Amino acid sequence: MALALLAGCGGDGGLPTLSGDPGPAPSPVTRDPSPKFRIARCPKAATNCAASMGRVIYIESVDPDGDGDLHVVAVVTKGDIVTGAGLTVFDVEKNVRPRKDPPLGATVTGAGPVYTGSHGQKQIQVTKFRVKR
Repeated sequence: MALALLAGCGGDGGLPTLSGDPGPAPSPVTRDPSPKFRIARCPKAATNCAASMGRVIYIESVDPDGDGDLHVVAVVTKGDIVTGAGLTVFDVEKNVRPRKDPPLGATVTGAGPVYTGSHGQKQIQVTKFRVKR
């Protein structure tokens, strides 16, 4: 009877044996991939619309005119370069503004009509704006 119990303790159960065999490797832990962060899109029928994605290099959280807008300057990584020199300025109105301002270096995307800003620069007056978290 004791021999039968000892015979059943072989190395095929995943435990190390006396010979130093580590047994089978553990299976890797798999996680659900996070949804891809995609560039914002303009409506199909829009004629004066641009969409851009980039990394934040400047934020103006308090708009000088007091209307609650957020201004974000980003180095474009995908989409339209609106302002020039590889940059896009996003003018984010209060009703589209995220609860938390994006930090420097964050990836943002926005789409909307292109207008001239108060300093003569072209900028996107975003109707869609997202921050990669």
